[in-house]
Amino acid sequence: MKIPKLHREFYQLDMTTGWETPAGYPVGIKQKIISGTLDEKNRTGSRSRLIKFEPGAFTTEPFKHEYWEEIFVFEGDLRVGNDINGTGGERFGPMTYAVRPPGSLHGPCASDKGCMVFEIHYYDEEDRPK
Repeated sequence: MKIPKLHREFYQLDMTTGWETPAGYPVGIKQKIISGTLDEKNRTGSRSRLIKFEPGAFTTEPFKHEYWEEIFVFEGDLRVGNDINGTGGERFGPMTYAVRPPGSLHGPCASDKGCMVFEIHYYDEEDRPK
C-alpha cells in the first residue's frame, strides 16, 4: 500500500520507537521512515528516512538502485568504500552531503563511532517506465 507524503508542520519525532533493520542490512543498522513510501517495482513514490549505524556496524556489498538518493550525515562518522571486513574507505563527518542519480554504484558503508544519516529517495518523472 502506497502511503503518500502528508503535509505536516513541525512536530517532534519520537526517536525511541519505529526503528527497524532494513531488508538485507546487517544487525547494527536501523532505519526510521519519516514520510512516504517508495515503490521500486513501479518506480514511483518517495520516502524520507533516518538511518542509524551503531558503533562498528558496516555493510559488505556495494549498493545500486534505480532511484535518486540524497544523503546528509548530521551526526557521527560514516566511511564509504570499506572492504568485506569493515576496514578502509573514505571517512565523512557531520554536515556532509551526497546526491546520487539512479544506477550509481556506492558503498559499502561503515561507522567507527556510530552515525545518524538523513536520506531522501525518489523517482523523477523521466525515471518511470513509459
